[in-house]
Amino acid sequence: MTKRISWDTYFIQVARMVALRSSCDRAHVGAVLVKDRRILATGYNGSPRGMPHCDEVGHLMRDGHCVRTIHAEMNAVISAASFGVSTEGATLYVTHTPCYECAKVLINAGIKEVIYDRPYGRSPGTELLMEAGVKVTPYEPEPEAEPRESS
Repeated sequence: MTKRISWDTYFIQVARMVALRSSCDRAHVGAVLVKDRRILATGYNGSPRGMPHCDEVGHLMRDGHCVRTIHAEMNAVISAASFGVSTEGATLYVTHTPCYECAKVLINAGIKEVIYDRPYGRSPGTELLMEAGVKVTPYEPEPEAEPRESS
C-alpha cells in the first residue's frame, strides 16, 4: 500500500505549481498561505496588475535586484486581503526563503510559521522572521512520501 503524502509535501507541491505562473525568470517563486490545513491564498512573483512583465519587456534592475515584480509572499498576503481573508496565525509555504521586505510584511500579517523549499541568497529575511518569533522551517521531504503516480 502506498503512503499518502504529508500535508507539508502537499502544500510545498502546491507552492511549486504556483511558481510556474511567475513572469520573472530570475527566480520562479510560489507561495501558499495555509490555516487549519486549508489554503487561504496563493501568490507568485510578477508585475503589478496591468503592468508589463519581465518575460515581456525585460528586467528592471536596481542594486542587483529586479524591482519590476511583486514578490510571491506579498502577492499571497495581498490576495488574502483583497478577499477579506485573515492571515493571522497562518503558515506560509514558499519555494524560496523570504527577503527582508517580505519578512516585514509576513510579520505584520500575523504569519506564525514559514516553511520553505530552498534558501535564496543570504536570506536576511529569515533572521528577521526568527527575531520576531516566527518559526522558520526548511521543508524536508520523506523519501516514501513523495508524490505517487495517479492510477
